[in-house]
Amino acid sequence: MSAARRHKKHHHEEHENHERWLVSGYDMMTLLFAVFVVLFAISSTNISKVKLLKQSLQEAFSGPVLTGGRAMMETGDESAAERSASSPPLPSLSPAQALEQRMSGDDGSKSDAEAAEEAAKEEQGFQALKRRIDKLVDEAGLADKVSTTVSLRGLKIRLMTDKLLLDSGSAIIKPGAFHALDEIGNIIAVEAEHPVLVEGHTDNRPITTSQYPSNWQLSGARAAAVVQRLVTDGVEPKRTSLSGYASQHPVTTNATAFGRARNRRVEIILTRLHGATQSHGGDIETP
Repeated sequence: MSAARRHKKHHHEEHENHERWLVSGYDMMTLLFAVFVVLFAISSTNISKVKLLKQSLQEAFSGPVLTGGRAMMETGDESAAERSASSPPLPSLSPAQALEQRMSGDDGSKSDAEAAEEAAKEEQGFQALKRRIDKLVDEAGLADKVSTTVSLRGLKIRLMTDKLLLDSGSAIIKPGAFHALDEIGNIIAVEAEHPVLVEGHTDNRPITTSQYPSNWQLSGARAAAVVQRLVTDGVEPKRTSLSGYASQHPVTTNATAFGRARNRRVEIILTRLHGATQSHGGDIETP
């Protein structure tokens, strides 16, 4: 018994490792190193990509949001001198924008006499185009289907759809109308100056088909078909625009079959650039 006690007395206690904290310390240093590497990577800037981003944003915001408005770049923190020195890309003018620009008098540098002279020349040009188209229509025997008018809006060519241009409820141009429409398109293509607006109109009888749920779709599709044919004839696409008015702008009564036939029409308008008017939607027929 005394021997066992002596053995317990001389038994050495288990050694305790007082340096275990170093493992956790090394792990913490590794994590901090990783964090600093990530922060350094985030702070590094790709100069070329920044330049490309700046250029794309400049191009996106250099133009006005709405017609007549100011560009978004003009409202930034640049000084007036810096803004005047910049040269944003110039957008191409649509027919409506070209018309509005001319109506606004450009930069106001033209005198009243010069503006009147330009308007008179434009009127003479429209009258000459009208005579050419009228001669073409007479030779084709289509005087009751095609008419021309020089109005405040410009030179208007009115095409009746019935028994000439389109079948009822259709926006596909009839082969029999190709020759007359192509001849008119060639004249417009050679003129090559005025914006070309094509308007589709219907009568007030409703249409409900899978292709054309209403007269709005039908009138727009008919105008689009004529625009496509004019472009095929050589009219510059940038000159053209189209509108579909359904039955909202009749030229005569819809109470009779004859009146409804007169209202079903497509109008090609060479809009004025001098002394123009912004009215749209067709003109009422005069007896």
